[in-house]
Amino acid sequence: MKDISKGVIMRKNKRQLSSSQIIILGFAAVILLGSLMLTFPVATRDGKGASFTDAIFTATSAVCVTGLIVQDTATYWTGFGQGVILALIQIGGMGVVTVAVAVSTISGKRIGLKQRNLMQDSISAPKVGGIVRLTGFIIRMTIFFELMGAVIMAPTFCKEFGIWKGIWYSMFHSISAFCNAGFDLMGVREQYSSLTHFMNNPAINMAIMSLIVIGGIGFTTWDDIKVNKHHIRRYRMQSKVILATTALLLVLPALYFFFFEFGDMPMKDRIWSSMFQSVTPRTAGFNTVDLTLLSEVGIALTIVLMLVGGSPGSTAGGMKTTTLAVMFANAGSVFRRREHAHFFGRRIADQTVRTAATILIMYLTLALGAGFIISRVEDLPLLTCLFETASAVGTVGLSLGITPNLSLVSQGILILLMYLGRVGCLTLVFAAISGHQGNTARLPQEKLTVG
Repeated sequence: MKDISKGVIMRKNKRQLSSSQIIILGFAAVILLGSLMLTFPVATRDGKGASFTDAIFTATSAVCVTGLIVQDTATYWTGFGQGVILALIQIGGMGVVTVAVAVSTISGKRIGLKQRNLMQDSISAPKVGGIVRLTGFIIRMTIFFELMGAVIMAPTFCKEFGIWKGIWYSMFHSISAFCNAGFDLMGVREQYSSLTHFMNNPAINMAIMSLIVIGGIGFTTWDDIKVNKHHIRRYRMQSKVILATTALLLVLPALYFFFFEFGDMPMKDRIWSSMFQSVTPRTAGFNTVDLTLLSEVGIALTIVLMLVGGSPGSTAGGMKTTTLAVMFANAGSVFRRREHAHFFGRRIADQTVRTAATILIMYLTLALGAGFIISRVEDLPLLTCLFETASAVGTVGLSLGITPNLSLVSQGILILLMYLGRVGCLTLVFAAISGHQGNTARLPQEKLTVG
């Protein structure tokens, strides 16, 4: 009898999904539902509905807050279609699990330990305790900043497009910017033009850039700032690393673009363009300049920034600022012949260094491998293809204009990259090997020379 009961319990445990599997399936379910809705005749202006290929590409790009498109958002989709896209962006930016927990909380349902653990994994929270409070903070902060962004942009858009259309445009671009999605409705001016018509508009530039940075820093970092305010020494080490790395990744590229890429522009345009171009690769996907005019060095720098992306627990994708910081800290420890890497007087765990190295290798492999394949399949320059693949896996959305004309094979590769970039490469691996116990045996050691 005991054996039978034990077997039932074991089978029951085997059926339980891990946090990684739930996150992956949750994103997939939302993408499929969004794809179905975008195929409705009411979703497109021609009244025929989108093809499933266009629908799933657009839905994946929206849920994965990427911004790569095969059809111009403003001219191809109706108000209903744009509303579906905006809803997918909001769900994808906040996270499927966050939205589900928020709905459960609002409806008065009790949040169990399993849901709290799932939420912790979803937003990279440091601990389970206080996770419901943090969820409420995320919802309030999201609504506040998105409304503020819309209010700031409303006067400009209402003047350009009329009151009601201007309000809709303000809301759409504010949500898209905060969620680091990069979808825009400026195709009414010129298809695929993004924000190039507002290159030197202070209100639009400041609102979009601020929303991108705020959304990309991460909810747990903002919670740390809210709790400890200006007492930086009290911040968690992760918050300090995120803020310092983000600052460097904003300032240094801006200086490069100012001195080497936009030198022929009037000074006002040059300043705004340089600042915007250093911010938008944080996985936002908007652009105020024609990216095809960048030099090869400028394109390569943008590729690197897109792969790095935003920070853990944020609306942004990419391999994350902390991954880059850990790799540089580890290199510094090797240079100084120290046993461990460290930040701000705190040692970094060896497991963290190994995880960061694994993430770096996975992102480089995906971006380079997919770039090689697309370049060969489409017979296009490799650097151009690497730009698109880095944009996809980093969930950025910047493009050199080749995505709409790619074959189904290449578009399928980009869909996969966007999905992997949003749910996380390691999340997918952990989901695949969930339930398998690793081998803890230590093999004989032998020296291997590197470098």
